Amino acid sequence: MSRLAIDWTRCDGHGLCARLLPEAISLDDWGFPIVGEIGDLDRAVVGTAVASCPRLALRVEK
Repeated sequence: MSRLAIDWTRCDGHGLCARLLPEAISLDDWGFPIVGEIGDLDRAVVGTAVASCPRLALRVEK
């Protein structure tokens, strides 16, 4: 099963990922992502969220 991973050295807490993928990502009190399982989510939508990260901090791991 695939999951999202965050490179914490890159993440600045912009929150764009949570807006693009609210089914799998929520934000903590400081605006940093909390990721869940991506399971059966549309791979194109997940790919868009990963590619749209302004700091390239998201990736999909298998």
